[in-house]
Order: sequence, then structure tokens, then C-alpha cells
Amino acid sequence: MKEKSMKNTLETRLGVFVALAVIAAVLILETIGGTEAFQRGYRINALFNNISDLKVGDRVRMAGVEVGRVEKIAIAEKIDKVQVTMKLRRDVSVRTDSTATIKFTGLLGQNFVSVDFGSPGAPRATPDTFLSTVETPDLSAIMQKIDTVASGVENLTKSFTGDKIDNLLGPFTDFLKANRGPLTATIANVQSISAQISQGKGTIGKLIYEDTLYNSALAAVTNVQDAASEIKVTVADARNVIDQVNAGQGTIGKLVKDDTLYRETTASMTNLHQILQKVNDGQGSVGKLVNNPELYNNAKLTMQKLDKATEGLEDQGPLSVMGIMVNNLF
Repeated sequence: MKEKSMKNTLETRLGVFVALAVIAAVLILETIGGTEAFQRGYRINALFNNISDLKVGDRVRMAGVEVGRVEKIAIAEKIDKVQVTMKLRRDVSVRTDSTATIKFTGLLGQNFVSVDFGSPGAPRATPDTFLSTVETPDLSAIMQKIDTVASGVENLTKSFTGDKIDNLLGPFTDFLKANRGPLTATIANVQSISAQISQGKGTIGKLIYEDTLYNSALAAVTNVQDAASEIKVTVADARNVIDQVNAGQGTIGKLVKDDTLYRETTASMTNLHQILQKVNDGQGSVGKLVNNPELYNNAKLTMQKLDKATEGLEDQGPLSVMGIMVNNLF
């Protein structure tokens, strides 16, 4: 019995020791970042101005999915920033334009680093790449601002004592008392006008309750739609005409597409040029008339003789003129 009791005691101690060892191992793994510390992966870095309460071993998430852990946090003194080194799984693809942001799960939750997907066409980040970061407001600063606002609201409510409220509302109350009659009449007029409008009287009442304006507007819209339809038909006809012209159909189409008129015009201009060239060279009857000075001299001499003959006739009598004509004829 004594040996059995000692055996049970030894087994109990051994079991407690194993349990404590397992608990210690779990705590150590959780402290150093879980089982990810023993898994293969790659590291990326990010520089922050303030990491709040981020710690080594905190999670790295992408779209809410855990993809790694924070492996190292160090101060980069030369640039006055905090360098956060993250170890990610090998199957996680982070792009070079992805951004890292420190977020927290609730007001009292654990901090984590959120990495977005980046652009679809961006290349994949290589190990030891530095991602761009987005700074988030400090929670303590936000709480301090909220506390300041709450204090201001509290002081404002304390300032509204009974005397101050009377001082603020006193002039307004006096104004209402002094103008009770006009205000009552104005309210009565407003009520009367609203009653007439509800009964469909007056311009506003007819606009609200009668459908004449609606019918007119509907007719106008219908006319506009008809005009639009006619415009569409006209445009379609114009397109058909343009298509026919492009196809070389009709007079305009033949003038635009057929080069016969162009060739004939070119030939006519060539012939006209040759004729004018011959005229300038003095060829042909027109050329000789234009370029030969003898015609001008003969015409001038003839005009001179005719002028002299006319003067001779003026000196002779009618019989003498008849005699001269007879002599010239026979």
C-alpha cells in the first residue's frame, strides 16, 4: 500500500509538471508571436510616427484575415520614426503600393496592423520592403478632446441660470405682449389663406388642386416629344442622303465621287490655255488681230480718209455730190 501511494504521488507530480510545462510553452509561444515564429515566411517593414500600444506579437491582418505577426519594434533615431517589422506567411501576397495602418478592436481592444491589398497591377513586395503608412488619431488625444467638449457643455449649462434666462427671454416676451393684436390678426390671416388654399381657391389653390396645369405641361411634353421624333426622322433622311452621296448615287453623288467632270474640266482648261497661248504668240486670225499692228494702222488711215471725204462733201452741193458718186460708180 505504501508503494502504491508513493507511485500515485509520483505520477501526480509528473502530471502537474507536464501540465505546467505545456502552459509555460503556450505562454512563451503567445509571447513570441504564436506558432508563426516557427513557420516559414517573409518580413516587411513600416515606419510610423506613433504606434500607440502596439506590441511584439500583435497580429497583422489583411481585410480582417490574420496573415502574420509583429516580430520587432525599434526606434529609427535618424528619421525620428518607429520601425515595425512584420513577419507574414509565404502564401500572402502584399503589393508594393499596399499601405499599413495601426488599428484597434474596440476602445479597450488589442491593437493590430492592417495591410490593404494595393493596386491589382502593382508588383509583389519583396522581403524587407518598406510599406507606406497611414497614421491614425491617438485614442488618448480623442478622449481628451471629448472630455474638453463635455466640460464646455457642462459650463455652458451652468451659465444658464434662472436670472440669465429671464434676461435673454425678457425682451422677446415684452415684444409678444406689445404686439399681441397684430400677431393674432396675422395668424388669423395665415389660417384663412391656408383654408382657401385647401379649398382650391385662388391661384395657389388652383395650382395645387386643379389638373389644368398638369394637362398643359403634359401637352407641352408631348409636343416636345413629337418635335423630337420629327427631328429624328429629319436626321435619318439627312443620313440617307449623305449615304447616297458617299455611294456616288444621284447628281451630287456623281459630282462628288465620279472624276469624269474633273477630267473634262481639266481638259477644257488645258485647251483654253493652249488657245490663249496661240493668241499671245500671234497665231490664227484672233492672234493676228490682237498682235499685228497693221490692222490698227489701216483702220486709222481709213478713218483719216473718211474724215477728209466727209469734209469735201460738206463743201460741195447736192448735185456735185451726185455727180461725184455717179462718176465713182461708172
